[in-house]
Amino acid sequence: MNNAQRIALVAAVANLVLLLLFPPYDYVSLQQGNIPTFDGFFFAFGSHPNRVINTSFLALELIVVLINFCIALLLLRTTPLKQLRRPGGNRQQRIVLVLVAVNLVLIILFPPFEYFSAITKAALPTFEGFYFLFGDNSLRQLVTPILYIEVALVIINGAMLWMLLKDKTADEVSADQLRALARRVSATQKK
Repeated sequence: MNNAQRIALVAAVANLVLLLLFPPYDYVSLQQGNIPTFDGFFFAFGSHPNRVINTSFLALELIVVLINFCIALLLLRTTPLKQLRRPGGNRQQRIVLVLVAVNLVLIILFPPFEYFSAITKAALPTFEGFYFLFGDNSLRQLVTPILYIEVALVIINGAMLWMLLKDKTADEVSADQLRALARRVSATQKK
């Protein structure tokens, strides 16, 4: 692990500690039929009556921090001198990694919300729109199934683009080279 990766590790641990010290809370109101609505982030060891930790959103936050840490490790890695490639893969792969990290942060900052009056028990609930996480969301509930789908699709698309944009190594053989090798092997076997 190089110095840049150590700094990324310290930043990731600091982010994880902050997320665990100030988890997201939902407010459970009798006036709204005991439906939890997003209330904000509060100190974990404080007294918070009628509030419960939104464990789904907290888990998603932790996952996003860990994924962004893994992306930072990939971007900041160094390669041995015998390899001529630049650190962190080729330029297109680095761009994909940066875009995935930015998308994940934006998804967390602007999650899907729905008003408590529109909440149903459907597998994929409806949502009213994407609102800023730190805005007034006292009458809204996070739609975590849609949020999980968003994060999963960004990660899957990023992984597919990462693999598609991979540089060919000297060990990989093209189709033409494979045909030529097959001809040489068959010619030597006939002799």
